Amino acid sequence: MNFSGISNTTLLGKLLRFPLILIPRKMIMPILQGKLRGKQWIVGSSQHGCWLGSYELDKRLFLEKTITEGSIVFDLGAHVGFYTLLASVLVGCRGKVFAFEPLPANFVYLKEHLRINKITNVTVIEAAASDRMGVAYFEDNASSFQGHISSQGKLQVKTVSLDELINTGEIPSPNYIKIDVEGAEMQVLSGAKSLLKNAHPTIFLATHGRDVHQQCCLFLTSLGYQLQPIGKNSLYESDEIMAYLTK
Repeated sequence: MNFSGISNTTLLGKLLRFPLILIPRKMIMPILQGKLRGKQWIVGSSQHGCWLGSYELDKRLFLEKTITEGSIVFDLGAHVGFYTLLASVLVGCRGKVFAFEPLPANFVYLKEHLRINKITNVTVIEAAASDRMGVAYFEDNASSFQGHISSQGKLQVKTVSLDELINTGEIPSPNYIKIDVEGAEMQVLSGAKSLLKNAHPTIFLATHGRDVHQQCCLFLTSLGYQLQPIGKNSLYESDEIMAYLTK
């Protein structure tokens, strides 16, 4: 059931959500639906939809039917680990996941979710993927989902380029990349141009803003990628897309 799809402005939505505020934030709940069913989740780490199994349902279902066992997955903007856990389950013991997350508070939850679920096929990298190796300022937000790299930020975070990490042998080339980086999408893609041209990983990309969306679409199509919206919207109305090269 898509609990998250029921608007919180409707009477039903309000009634369904009211009991959730009584659950202690530190409580650990089993995830109820999908490939993550039965995995453990810290209630206060994110939205209730995560443990209810309805968080970003269209995207979750799309990844579940696309990512194959034995693959290597990069999770860029891993947040507290929902898609990291999902990728870990989908790739299985023969696969590997690399999770990138720069925000310390999110990083703590990410590592704890891996620990309580006894996940051993994930490597966590406390850094923001970008177009260069170095440091940048990170602007925090009231929502842990919406922090982003900004000259106005006060938190200094490490930045990494995927091309440089791969070229130095620190990480392998991925088969799939999930990107959700709150507006820094072009920096990430620019820092992975060699990877995208040579290895052609499938990309699950969340874009933030129409200009960024158009820039990303143009950049990816210039590299030969085909684009497909995730969900019911058209490509240029959607803010979630899959980019892939046909064999």
